[in-house]
Amino acid sequence: MALSFFTQFESPVFLGIPLMALALILPWTLYPTPSARWLANRVLTLQSQLMGQFTKQLLLPLNTGGHKWAALLTSLMIFLITLNMLGLLPYTFTPTTQLSLNLGLAVPFWLATVLVGLRNQPTHALGHLLPEGTPTLLIPVLIIIETISLFIRPLALGVRLTANLTAGHLLIQLIASAAFVLLPIMPVVGLLTSIVLALLTLLEIAVAMIQAYVFVLLLSLYLQENV
Repeated sequence: MALSFFTQFESPVFLGIPLMALALILPWTLYPTPSARWLANRVLTLQSQLMGQFTKQLLLPLNTGGHKWAALLTSLMIFLITLNMLGLLPYTFTPTTQLSLNLGLAVPFWLATVLVGLRNQPTHALGHLLPEGTPTLLIPVLIIIETISLFIRPLALGVRLTANLTAGHLLIQLIASAAFVLLPIMPVVGLLTSIVLALLTLLEIAVAMIQAYVFVLLLSLYLQENV
């Protein structure tokens, strides 16, 4: 019975065809296309305002050179939030619970920030590996430590997103199963468990949005170091 809890994280297959691609394409079909009219409807206006506010907040700590990444980072933020939120619906699959997908997003973006730093300011980028004023005896050790910390960044990005979403989904399923069993036997305890489940669902909605924001925020901080 315990193993059945993890079946929700398996990639669904229909007629031998993995539905991961469909789950990744779906978010882009849910947002209305911006109109060429001067006056848009309320949904487009609200969407534009939210995207503008997020982009402005995201680019505040970045230099002018990092503003070129605005469209890419904003699109990634919207994509991750939509995937995370859709995964909270019943009978749905959350692609961001797969470590392979998260690493597939984290590694290229992290590598792009590193390559940008090596191309634009190689001295400054390599200077992060050895802090100024380091004693001579500690230079080899610090270089190894800083190199490991540099290469562990994409792993931390992917594991953080995967672990938070996986833990939340498992906890929701466990409490939902408990509430389903307790309601006929002990209605009061089952009702209290259902209230806890509702509160946990609200918390998981917040976690889904926050983790997407943290993912993009950390990428912007990595970019800030290299522009």
